[in-house]
Amino acid sequence: TCAAEKRRRRKRGKFPDPATRVVINDLVCEGCGDCSNKSNCMSVASVETEFGRKRTIDQSSCNKDYSCVKGFCPSFVTVEGGKLRKGKAAGAPADAFGELPEPQLPGTAAPWGILITGVGGTGVVTIGALLGMAAHLEGKGVSILDMAGLAQKGGAVWSHVRIADRPEQIHAARVAAGEANAVIGCDLVVAAGDESLAKMRHDHTRVVVNSAETMTSEFVRGFAAQARSGNVGANPDPQFPTGSMEQQIVDAVGSQNAEFLDATKVATALLGDAIATNLFMLGYAWQRGLVPLSREALLKAIEINGTAIEANKAAFLWGRRAAVNPTAVAEAATPKQAVPEHHRLSTSVDELIARRAAQLTDYQDAAYARRYTTLVERVRAAEARVAPGATLLTEAVARGYHKLLAYKDEYEVARLYTDSDFLKRVDEQFEGDYKLVFHLAPPRLADRDPATGELQKKTYGPWMLKAMRLLTRFKGLRGGMLDPFARSADRKLDRELIADYERNVNEILAALELSNHETAVELASLPEQVRGFGHVRERYHAQAKKREAVLLEAFRNKHAAAGPARSAPRKTIAVIPG
Repeated sequence: TCAAEKRRRRKRGKFPDPATRVVINDLVCEGCGDCSNKSNCMSVASVETEFGRKRTIDQSSCNKDYSCVKGFCPSFVTVEGGKLRKGKAAGAPADAFGELPEPQLPGTAAPWGILITGVGGTGVVTIGALLGMAAHLEGKGVSILDMAGLAQKGGAVWSHVRIADRPEQIHAARVAAGEANAVIGCDLVVAAGDESLAKMRHDHTRVVVNSAETMTSEFVRGFAAQARSGNVGANPDPQFPTGSMEQQIVDAVGSQNAEFLDATKVATALLGDAIATNLFMLGYAWQRGLVPLSREALLKAIEINGTAIEANKAAFLWGRRAAVNPTAVAEAATPKQAVPEHHRLSTSVDELIARRAAQLTDYQDAAYARRYTTLVERVRAAEARVAPGATLLTEAVARGYHKLLAYKDEYEVARLYTDSDFLKRVDEQFEGDYKLVFHLAPPRLADRDPATGELQKKTYGPWMLKAMRLLTRFKGLRGGMLDPFARSADRKLDRELIADYERNVNEILAALELSNHETAVELASLPEQVRGFGHVRERYHAQAKKREAVLLEAFRNKHAAAGPARSAPRKTIAVIPG
């Protein structure tokens, strides 16, 4: 039985549900993609942080096959026992927002076509089934056509629902091109795809879309390809083109007929599980007058469905509330705890530099931070002379030099577990009696795979936190004669990268001109392409060194082209293969 099917059975109480969940310490994570390479799982999602794109686990969609833990990275922790905390609105009284107005529902004298779009495993087909049951309860004619494609693999799903006063009025189950009266887009990527856009018509179709940025198979393949090759130039970081996809929908139906909201974020915050998103979207669409069925019939259909009845009713209600008073719902969904500091992005160059200098002080000491700021300020002055008003080179050095100086050795990984807010965030996410298990591959303790020669991870219980707290106290030994880790291949590479980078930046400072400024920026940005730990990092480093040689030659020749990798397009995602 595949992991996706196991998850479906768990939802119905027909399969054992292990009390173990995976979490990622995104401060330790390097964003290398090896976890995606090992798992091919879309529940390994991305999160943007001040220190780059990292990984996180989408607990709502996690299949619990734990293959992501095999990624060669010390950021993975399993939480054994306990359970996820419920959302803020669990058990909220039905009248918390007062009596909601009843919407004006469309008529069904002629067939009313609804297209529901989304991703496999999130309940799109269930929404279609609920509409079908509600129509049956009202004695109306209804047809439902589900087009699932590769839905079990997280692919696109479309549910065509047509509702009329009498069954004989419906002559085709599929919503024809340009004939959708309403589109409930539970996923932005699918809603903006050609298949969905073809059903829309300007000034005829009304659309409500969940604008949340969700992982797609294309993202996963991109991350996995990066990890296997270490070549960021050939496998650029995937980008989520939210704005362009929303504009495609607006162009198709008209701005007055398209609404976008981050339903996943709101539903998860309020109800504790992203699986509530689609019922939330149904409630929103119904309140907007897109669904020609009574509230009573829809709620009865939820009861007949028999799965998570109260939770689904609550999601439907919160969707209605969001349609009436989005500001109040957003306020109710705002988490009590502050957003982690490293999830807040800097808004100026000064802030970017200051935050990294402070982090380096915690990492080592004030002198180490001054080493950083001294070089960055020299670059800033040189760039101001050559290209007044430009800051790209300064930003590149501020990010790249910090990444190299703050290399994640044994001391730093220990500090990022014990001196950061990681443990607090875990406690905010889980409740009950749980313990943490760490998945690590200490060079002197881990065995090597006989086939590949790569280190293999082992598990370590909660006692590891005490060992980490002790190890953190000895960070002053870092790089010195008494440092027991200083002679390892990884630590030698750390020092080599710093020395090479300082040498390259000094060369840039000595010969910077407007003609080679752009090349200098890419050269200074190369550290961001060196990712991961151990053998994964070695792959990224090898590719970065090749690119470095090309860029140095181009910089020295000033007008020489840096080669095709320089202009490699950033990958964007337009559709989910279905």
